[in-house]
This record gives sequence, C-alpha cells and structure tokens, in this order.
Amino acid sequence: MISRRDFLQVSMAASALYGASGFGNWARLAAQQSLTQDQLLEFGTFGNISLIHITDIHAQLKPIYFREPEVNLGIGDASGQMPHVTGAAFRKAYGIADGSPSAYTLTYNDFNALAQTYGRVGGLDRVSTVINAIRADRPDALLLDGGDTWHGSYTCYQTAGQDMVNVMNALRPDAMTFHWEFTLGSERVNEIVEGLPFASLGQNIFDAEWDEPAELFQPYKFFERGGAKVAVIGQAFPYIPIANPGWMFPDYSFGIRDENMQAMVDEVRDAGADVVVVLSHNGFDVDKKMAGRVQGIDVILSGHTHDALPEPVLVGKTHIIASGSNGKFISRVDLDVRDGQMMGLKHKLIPIFSDVIAPDPAITALINEQRAPFEMALTEVIGKTDSLLYRRGNFNGTWDDLICDALLSEREADIAMSPGVRWGPSILPGQDITREDLWNVTSMTYPNAYRTEMTGEFIHVILEDVGDNLFNPDPYYQQGGDMVRVGGLGYRIDVTKPQGQRISDMTLLKTGEAIDAAKSYVVAGWASVNEDTEGPPIWDVVENHIRSQGTVTVKPNTSVEVIGA
Repeated sequence: MISRRDFLQVSMAASALYGASGFGNWARLAAQQSLTQDQLLEFGTFGNISLIHITDIHAQLKPIYFREPEVNLGIGDASGQMPHVTGAAFRKAYGIADGSPSAYTLTYNDFNALAQTYGRVGGLDRVSTVINAIRADRPDALLLDGGDTWHGSYTCYQTAGQDMVNVMNALRPDAMTFHWEFTLGSERVNEIVEGLPFASLGQNIFDAEWDEPAELFQPYKFFERGGAKVAVIGQAFPYIPIANPGWMFPDYSFGIRDENMQAMVDEVRDAGADVVVVLSHNGFDVDKKMAGRVQGIDVILSGHTHDALPEPVLVGKTHIIASGSNGKFISRVDLDVRDGQMMGLKHKLIPIFSDVIAPDPAITALINEQRAPFEMALTEVIGKTDSLLYRRGNFNGTWDDLICDALLSEREADIAMSPGVRWGPSILPGQDITREDLWNVTSMTYPNAYRTEMTGEFIHVILEDVGDNLFNPDPYYQQGGDMVRVGGLGYRIDVTKPQGQRISDMTLLKTGEAIDAAKSYVVAGWASVNEDTEGPPIWDVVENHIRSQGTVTVKPNTSVEVIGA
C-alpha cells in the first residue's frame, strides 16, 4: 500500500518532471510556423489509464476565434487563486512567454495580433484527430464529455441538437453529463438520451415528483481499463432550473447533492473501484468546495465556467482538471493506478490549433453533411465589424455591448439587459459578420426580446440578485454565469459587500441623471426564464441593428465601476 506522503511525493514529482502539465514545450515556441502537430500531441505515456476530457463545446463544429476573459474575479477564499487570474499575472504564474502560442490561447492580451499569427482554434474534425492520436497510443482511453454540447449554434437550434449528437456519436465518447442540453425540453432530451450509445451520467439528476434518482440517467458507470476498475460519476449543473427556464423540464430536479455524491463515492469504492473520476458541470469553484467536502474522489474533470488551466489544481487528494470551452482544448490525463489506488497523475492541456492539426476527413465530411441544408443562411453576410467582438468577462464583452445597443435602438428602450452567458466565439476587426456568427452568441430556445417597464428599485434588485449569484463568497450560492450586461445604465459595484449593498450610483446614461427608485423606465432584454415571454427573437433584433449600421463599431464600455477587486 502507498502512504499519503508517498502519494503526494509521486504526484508532485510528476508535475515537476513534466512542467506545466506538458504544455511547456509548445508554450515556448516563438511563432506558428514553429508549431507542428507532432509537438502538440507529444506526450510521454504514463501509468496504465488515460482519460480524454472535452467540455462546453457549445455546438461549435467548425474552427473559431475565442478570446479568454480579461476580468475573472475570485471572491473570498478564491481571490487571486486559479482560475481567477488573467493576463500577465496568468502568464507569470505558468512561465508563459509574451506572444507565444500559449499566450494566445490562454490569455487575452494582444489578441487581435496573435490571432492573425496563430489562426483559428477548435473544429471537431481537428478534435477527432487528437482523440485518434491518443487512442493510437492508449487504445482503451476513456473519452468523457462534460456537457453544454447540444447548444449554441444555428444548426444545433434548427436540428434540436441532432447535428451535435451525430458528430459526437462519431467521436465515440464513453460518457457525458449535462446542462444547457435540458433547454431543448424534457421530451427532446429524453428522446436523445434513450438513443445514445454511451453513458448519460448525473448522480444529481432526480425525478422532481418523487425526489428519487431519475431512471434515465445513471449516477455512475464502471470501466475496466489498464487492469484497474475505473468509476466515473456524473455531476450535472446543479442550478439548471434557476439559470434556465424550469418550465422546460418540470419532471427533473438537480442541486449539488454532495451528500449523495459521498454516498456514490462510497458505493463505488465498496464495489471495488480502484480510481474515482467525477465528470462535473459544477463550475470550478463549486468543484473545489465539493473536493474538500466529499472524500475519496481522485480526479474531477471540471466544466461550466469555461476555465482553461495548464496544470491541475490539487484539493486534498483530489486533482481538478479544467479543459476550456468551444472545442479549443482537450485534456489528456494519464493515471498510474496500482494496488487499488492512484499512485500518480500526468496531464496535458492540448490546444486545438486548427491550422496545425490536420482534420479527420471522415468527421469533416460528417460536419459538412450536418451543415449542408443550412449553408446559404449560415454564410449570409449581414454586416461588418471594426471592433473585436468577444463575450467573456465578469461585467461586459463587446458582443453583449452590441446586443444591448441593438435592444436600445430597435426596441426603443431606456435601458437594455443581456444575460451574462459565457458561450460564444469572437470576431476579429475587419471581419464580415455572418448569420452564423450572430447565432453563435444568441442561439437558445427562449430567445424572445421583451420590452417592459421597471422601476428603479426593481432594476436595483435585479442587479443585486445577479451580483450575488456571481460574487457570493460561498461557491455553493453562485448559481449563474457572469454579471448581467447592461446598456444605457451605469452603476458602481463593490464585490466585497453582502447582497443588497453591492450596487450603488445607478445612472441613466442618456441623461446623466441618477436612477430614481420610484420612477419607471422602459427596459428591453432577452432570455427571460418566464414562460410566454413576448417579443421578437433576439437574433432578428440584432440582425436588423447590424444591417442598419452596415459596419459596427463598439465603443469602450466604462459604465461599470468595480470596487474591491
């Protein structure tokens, strides 16, 4: 038997030996022409079990640009800890050279210039090439999909997720878990899950009526790999009925359910599991807290918050792996499992440089087949941008600034609100904006753009509620995405204050006047979780605005003053 001390020594020795999880070699290359597919895929095989993790694809079949966040604040114990470090501080922490390939993929600085140098990322035909290379080295590697897969594009919306199901089935996953998939509605989710040729996992997916585990979703599955017994436990996003419309899936309930997670870990250990892997869509900070509360988890493959980290984060004996989003990265995790326990771990975050990694021709053909009926609509140019359009960041992104501008003008509103979702590729200055580009940041099954009146007091309550979802110091109360984006409204936020005291100095930007708590304002927004919300779909609103502008320019957004960060 191996002692705890020996285990930690082996784990730390592996980390030191392989550097920043094996990404150091490509991190130090100076220019794209220095990159080769062999270098990106190089990995000294370790141990006896390989895991392949991809998560938060958001229906991106083709290569894209994707800018990482400039602002990603950690609150309380998470302040200054990964993944709440960005830009130069992130590069310093991992020894990443300015202008290097990893600076481009992992941080936001000089994004426009570096994008011109290194090109697009992702594309599931390139992802397939990487998966095939890992399987050639380790034929019984487990491919695990962390969810947010059947959502986020024009073709995914038009086919109710079938395009992604078809392509992912061809990649042959072994298991997946869920979040945005449920916004297809219970009936459609059930139909797809019943036909999947791999495991649908979620120990926290319960029957809402009986408060019992849902029969369609297994809590875990065992796999025999490398002479060891691997248990993979699923963890769906806990707050789907809060972050998304619960009326779309009334027969299901979720929650963190860490007591049940502990019971599942104990159950698989009693059944002979040599290693326990949690395939999670909790979000990174929730995973960290769970790792401290639930004993016996060896590896958590983390999803939901779109973090990409070149090294695992260790909480007790649990290694937490973050593999990015939008098909931009894959994680390979090799485990040495002997004598009934994990002796060591080696990890590599593999960037999918689409100009370097050759596409898998069979998957390229399959992707083209999914897109063919919609090609004319996808490629139609609706305008052009002079600005970098991106989404990520705690308080704003230029895509959402543009969406808010469209809501203000097209819906004749005083104030606009856009949800703080994290998904959506970036568009470089000078690029055409196609309908596909627009749908990549607006596609959802509850898209209606409402127009209503709200008092200043109610607007303040909304901002406080969303702020608490993001900045509550207890990760288990962080139930949403990023901060709601606003147009026509300025405010100050102190992220260190408790709920009800964070938001102040609310200002109506068009007049410069303070928001009056008793006065009503015309507010336009979209993605309301309320059933029967009326209004045109958001993609029509934004398309009309872009067409009227011809070429869009998004001014720097200084409307939110952040205190305490």
